[in-house]
Amino acid sequence: MHRRISGQLVIATHNPGKLAEMRELLAPYGIAAVSAGELGLGEPDETGDSFRANARIKAEAAAQAAQLPAFADDSGLAVDALDGAPGILSARWAGEGKDFNAAMARIERLLQERGATTPDRRGAHFVSALCVAWPDGHVEEVEARADGTLVWPPRGSAGFGYDPIFLPEGHDRTFGEMTSLEKHGLPPLGLGLSHRARAFVELAEICLGR
Repeated sequence: MHRRISGQLVIATHNPGKLAEMRELLAPYGIAAVSAGELGLGEPDETGDSFRANARIKAEAAAQAAQLPAFADDSGLAVDALDGAPGILSARWAGEGKDFNAAMARIERLLQERGATTPDRRGAHFVSALCVAWPDGHVEEVEARADGTLVWPPRGSAGFGYDPIFLPEGHDRTFGEMTSLEKHGLPPLGLGLSHRARAFVELAEICLGR
């Protein structure tokens, strides 16, 4: 049986970009959210073999440490011509310094090496797995994706991560060129374009009563 979120919620991330997006998604529901970083919680080792498994690891660790419901996301970019890489290793490709410019350049270099220079060879999708875990072990999980193609050079300085090279299907601006409302704002104000927004809509139906 599905469980609704009430009271305070921990957002189990130390990524400021993800934290901002998740807070914006939760704001219309009046959920009081505190981040794992603000609570001084550590980051668990993401040893799962899927986005869903890693989201659960993060949510369950935060729920146990804080003794509050915890909300976690695991997301990344999967590039068709690279056999789905970087996938669950998306953050690790940016290294300790979170240098996504270097990570984007690495992807472009690999695409060039494989001759993937035309849009039809540069398909990719973002995946977002969301998990809410409670201290008693109950979990709610959803997963969604956003399809598109990769452009070069990167365009736009909004968003974070791989957003500047990702052109969502049916649009002429990258996620890096879109406002936060355009990228992950929910209807009727936004289009709910991003992978995280699409997953959140599913989660909201289960846990937030909309």
